[in-house]
Amino acid sequence: MSQTSDTLGRPLRDLRISVTDRCNFRCAYCMPKEVFGKDFAFMERSHLLKFGEITSIVKAAVPLGVRKVRLTGGEPLLRKELEWLVSGLKAIDGIEDIALTTNGSMLVQKAQALADAGLDRVTVSLDSLNDETFRAMNDVNFPVARVLAGIDAAIDAGLTPVKINMVVKRGMNDDDVVEMARHFRGKPVILRFIEYMDVGMKNGWRLEDVVPAGEILKRVAADVALEPIEANYEGETALRYRYADGEGEIGFIASVTKPFCATCHRARLSADGKLFTCLFAGQGHDLKTLIRDQNASVEQLRDALAAIWRVRTDRYSEIRSDDTGDLPRVEMSYIGG
Repeated sequence: MSQTSDTLGRPLRDLRISVTDRCNFRCAYCMPKEVFGKDFAFMERSHLLKFGEITSIVKAAVPLGVRKVRLTGGEPLLRKELEWLVSGLKAIDGIEDIALTTNGSMLVQKAQALADAGLDRVTVSLDSLNDETFRAMNDVNFPVARVLAGIDAAIDAGLTPVKINMVVKRGMNDDDVVEMARHFRGKPVILRFIEYMDVGMKNGWRLEDVVPAGEILKRVAADVALEPIEANYEGETALRYRYADGEGEIGFIASVTKPFCATCHRARLSADGKLFTCLFAGQGHDLKTLIRDQNASVEQLRDALAAIWRVRTDRYSEIRSDDTGDLPRVEMSYIGG
């Protein structure tokens, strides 16, 4: 089957797979503690897709054009023996890139095993180098030093360049952007600043809390000279810049102020097997029932995926307005970033 495109001509190239809805952090912009407290009911483990079921879905996606897979959560490293899934995905003909997004809390223990299993890249969420700010943002009093040690472990394991995602929220950590740029400059790391997004319904998002990427760029450029560089591929989410002195690269993801819906080619698979065609979707398409209860073949899964993608019309960030604010949106902890 040839490349599958949606109603706006956007191909399917990336599949982001949540392997668990659980996380050991309680970041306010994703899993606020007042919502995801001790009594919150996470998925029963029997409801999670098995590794074999995930690999079957990925095999079905390859003929449609998927070449890149990213493992997310929740916190994906809470899923036991995740390296076995990485190894299985690596063996799929047609998959060219396997990445992982993590909060970094367990990377010291897991980086080498993941690299040995075939993981190509890792992205670490790190919102501040200031320990007090970082502990406040993760809301479980986790020290920043342990995440930095995890980043070093990923570098030592050869998972380079490591990408660092910093979600910038006004009044919370926006004063830390220059320090972050200084710290990672000259290292095998690509720092990316992300505008605070209205993913889900429970993070209390307000437009006034968003620090526009253009403002962050001006702050960093006032400290060190930057030069814009071309995207690596069509549909890349980050606006790329390099340090003029050759000491590395940084990026800016401006999904609020400069939406990139027109070139979005990412689908997302929840931990319980629902396919979502937008980060801001209200509902997904059940694949687990097809594969677990109806014993669907890879070919049948392929046809189901193609049918879902072909009718896709999503462009939430382009039409974001007061009228979209109350639309139901799935939580980031469930769908992955």
